[in-house]
Amino acid sequence: MESNPYFAVSSGASSYHQPYGYGSSRFQPSGFPVVRLRGLPFNCTEIDIYKFFAGLDIVDSFLVNKDGRFIGEAFVVFAGHMQVDYALQRDRQNMGRRYVEVFSCKKEEYYQAVAAEVKEGGKDYEYRSPPPSRPKRSVNKDDMEYSEILKLRGLSYSVRKTDIGRFFGEEFNVKPDKVHIAYRSDGKATGEAYVEFASTEEAKKAMCKDNMKIGSRYIELFPSHPDEAKRAESRSRH
Repeated sequence: MESNPYFAVSSGASSYHQPYGYGSSRFQPSGFPVVRLRGLPFNCTEIDIYKFFAGLDIVDSFLVNKDGRFIGEAFVVFAGHMQVDYALQRDRQNMGRRYVEVFSCKKEEYYQAVAAEVKEGGKDYEYRSPPPSRPKRSVNKDDMEYSEILKLRGLSYSVRKTDIGRFFGEEFNVKPDKVHIAYRSDGKATGEAYVEFASTEEAKKAMCKDNMKIGSRYIELFPSHPDEAKRAESRSRH
């Protein structure tokens, strides 16, 4: 059986020389709903980022590590461009005693930062999942960028790949080798998983399962991308 190209961690030897360039204009519109944060406290967690952007719809956040150390920067992906506009208005607001800079940035900057950490092997990176009680808000997921990958959030810590396959049903016929359940570096499940579909169109169709239940839990679905899935698997291996 061929290995899954989306969940295989790259072992390429090419180096990444300028991982976090500061060329982006602060209020320049971006084609991808992502912002970059700088000046975060070094004890910052993903929960702190959710609190900083309280009221906005965060799809994903990525705390940047270099040589195994958090460098005070992060990327945050929102549900749409309107959310980005509101996020940029929080530029230079406080997190604790520190002013946090919020910049618009390009999709490529976000992907490069993710790829750089994957190449480092995720050293000393502890996955910090978003707060489980975060209120659900209306998200226009149709406007987001899709790939063959969907991200599931809200799973029980005991969920199995077969449970996720049954969740999508015979219509999508998800096989266990197309499911990756995310784990922290200490082996504990994060409550998230990534599923690879046959095509981008299939992934979009599978969004009909958004906010349906596995057992007693409502499961949120989000468009994802191969780099995010690779990053999750890299963390699970360490």
